[in-house]
Amino acid sequence: MSTSGTSRDEQGPLIDFLERFVASSQFQQVFEEGMRLVEETADYLDGPGREVARGLSRDEAMTYATESMRLTTRLMQMASWLLLQRAVAAGELSEQDARREQENINLAALAQQPDEKALAHLPRELVLLSGRAQRLYERIIRLDEMIHNRRVTPEGGKNPLASLFGRIEAEFSAAPLSKSEQRND
Repeated sequence: MSTSGTSRDEQGPLIDFLERFVASSQFQQVFEEGMRLVEETADYLDGPGREVARGLSRDEAMTYATESMRLTTRLMQMASWLLLQRAVAAGELSEQDARREQENINLAALAQQPDEKALAHLPRELVLLSGRAQRLYERIIRLDEMIHNRRVTPEGGKNPLASLFGRIEAEFSAAPLSKSEQRND
């Protein structure tokens, strides 16, 4: 143990959320869910969705086109975010480079909800895909906030347990050794 007065990491958190999260099965699940949703959406829009769109009224087709573009944009932004986090975890990209790249990803701009009345007239599959994308988007926003704020600690940037660790360390360094501890030395 150190006796310098700054016994633990007083400037940062005890656990780096990003490092732990991107190595977790939870991140892998979110990553796979996002990539699967991108693929399912592309398959739908290029296949059955295209056929369904041909049978829509002019107003419905315009709403369909708007929602499919919104959905595609949302999914591409989320996939970019997920790929950046995975690249950092794999050591393929530094956190600093990832932050620069992430400036091109505007997750906040994707928050706009589709009009519920308009969705009522759209094909069920597109509405389901849009709902799944919205739920995944909300999870990614929370994760992004946690990652962005992971270095913020209470008490002016100090580890909230630093004073406790310091007191414990001082007690152990000041306490005389017992006779049994002295024999083991």
